[in-house]
Amino acid sequence: MKKILVIVSFFLIYSNGFSQQTVGSPEEIARFLRTKTTIVLESNPLLEYNYKMKETIEKHWNVTEYEYFTYKKAEFDKIRFDTTKSFLMLNTVFYSNDKTRAQYNFLCLTLGGDYEFTIQMPDLGQAPISYLDVDEEEYIYKLGIFIRFIQNHVKLTKDNPNFNSHNIIRHYNKSMHSIKNKTLYVVQDELGSKVNTLKKIKKVYPYDVKIATREEVKQAIDDYDENVVILHKVGPGPDNRKARCWKTIMGASDAKLYYFNFHMINDKSPDGFLLKDFKKLAQKELKEEKKLEKEQEKNEN
Repeated sequence: MKKILVIVSFFLIYSNGFSQQTVGSPEEIARFLRTKTTIVLESNPLLEYNYKMKETIEKHWNVTEYEYFTYKKAEFDKIRFDTTKSFLMLNTVFYSNDKTRAQYNFLCLTLGGDYEFTIQMPDLGQAPISYLDVDEEEYIYKLGIFIRFIQNHVKLTKDNPNFNSHNIIRHYNKSMHSIKNKTLYVVQDELGSKVNTLKKIKKVYPYDVKIATREEVKQAIDDYDENVVILHKVGPGPDNRKARCWKTIMGASDAKLYYFNFHMINDKSPDGFLLKDFKKLAQKELKEEKKLEKEQEKNEN
């Protein structure tokens, strides 16, 4: 599939910010809920993505009716003008003032309509899932959580018409709650070398962690397991270029964000979830505990 190139201005909110998140207007959200969503599949029939996307949509998509469409540019350029359609598809994204010129796969939800260029089609929600050239096996087992996050994002913006691309980021930052009573599922190859065993992790992060297989992560997502949160890393893969490594922790049951951070890859900070990430998680939990203790003391008095 020849992907649509999306140029996005790059910005971060706060020190642990969240990459740009789109917000549909109340009118756009209302129109979306009346559409049939076209799930755009890759033109290469050999890719596992197509099969996995169909399987995932049937388990996790519930906001609109849907249909499937295998991408062909000439045909897509006809149907994208249809105002009764919305589109869920992989887009290629790069940040316009990013000197690394890294390109990413974003799963994007857009509205059809009378727009001259595809870049003008309203974005209602998006999720960064990988660098452009990494193997699809790095992310397809997590498709369910990305699809649910996008749907939740649309529902959130529908229920809060005052949200825009700035204050919704503040909302996500404030909504990253404790995970100490949940099990954090991490896949071995997403971990940095200093935290690639449970013994190393426990030295800095005393809460429950499972080094899980991809199959176990997918099962937790499909089961809506409320006791599990999932690590998702967006990194450049084997070429280990000097670019960004994005790290997100999301709930297997609610697809909420519980942690978000990034670092620039270099010799001291390789591609992966690092020692400093586990330390930051532990510090966050300690602050939550102290906050609860103060609230309990106040209530007792």
